[in-house]
Amino acid sequence: MLPPSFVTSSTVPANGDINPYGVAFVPDGFPRFGTVAAGNLLVSNFNNAQNAQGTGTTIVKIVPNDKPVTFFQGAPGLGLSTALGVLKGGFVLVGSVPTTDGTFKTIQPGVLLVLNRTGSIVAQWTPAKAKIDGPWDLTIFDQGDRAKVFVSNVLNGTVVRLDVSVDDDGVHLNRATQIASGYPLRGDPSALVVGPTGLAYDPQRDVLYVASTVDNAIFAVFGAGYSQHDGGKGAVIYADNAHLHGPIALTLGPNGHLFVANGDAINSDPKQPSEIVEFTPQGRFVAQLPVDPAQAGAFGLAFTEPRQEFVRFAAVDDNTNTVTVWKVPFENGGQ
Repeated sequence: MLPPSFVTSSTVPANGDINPYGVAFVPDGFPRFGTVAAGNLLVSNFNNAQNAQGTGTTIVKIVPNDKPVTFFQGAPGLGLSTALGVLKGGFVLVGSVPTTDGTFKTIQPGVLLVLNRTGSIVAQWTPAKAKIDGPWDLTIFDQGDRAKVFVSNVLNGTVVRLDVSVDDDGVHLNRATQIASGYPLRGDPSALVVGPTGLAYDPQRDVLYVASTVDNAIFAVFGAGYSQHDGGKGAVIYADNAHLHGPIALTLGPNGHLFVANGDAINSDPKQPSEIVEFTPQGRFVAQLPVDPAQAGAFGLAFTEPRQEFVRFAAVDDNTNTVTVWKVPFENGGQ
């Protein structure tokens, strides 16, 4: 699935936050003179130093073979989720799914934060404004001065599309539209909560792929970029009990294949721990790779755009609080 050229780095910042969830590369075209730059890798942390879920407050910039640098540290108890993305206009989006004591009984709807390129909060989108309820993951179709931001809501089983405009002053939320719903969710003693998670958008086909953890399946929502109505769960395109074990983070590779991380909270298999699975949009299994010899280590995934016949692929291991980045020859189809 991936060649042996890789670097594994710590995700633990100075304040001790652990449990890395979201992963995002800073895209080409990102403005200069910030504390992050094009090509940097960012990781969001869900737990605090005491390992209480839903209380992590940091986004770190990864430094290969060294300690990470804190890009953002918010107020106590944010619980920064897998919903992490970077706009080439110079802004970072991150979701918050907080708890007060690390348990599902105190979980809260959270917010979406908009950060500038020095890590300062410039906007905060609330549940009422952005139709969010536990923003668990997101993906961005970035068109420079505007973007479509798709967000999965783990506390009500929906997906919303946020149509935004981007200028030097910030990211402006113009419209929030619920485009999918009906994905099951529940509290989980080890994973805190399971529900709709990973999202990957194909703008050529206008299809949004949704990893529904409890369903143990990947759905396709057609017309997601422009729909003005809720299309339900969409169509199942991949349901594979042999290789899917609670799919969470999802991304579209440069070869056109989908890559999903298994969280192992559903349909777990000790012989297939912490697997990343590659499959086609038509539902054909291609390959899998474990990121940890124990279960429940895989979560956030991200690719860069191809550059000089290579792409970089990042995957966190939240068992070891690390992220691994592979350099993948693009001429070999990204495998």
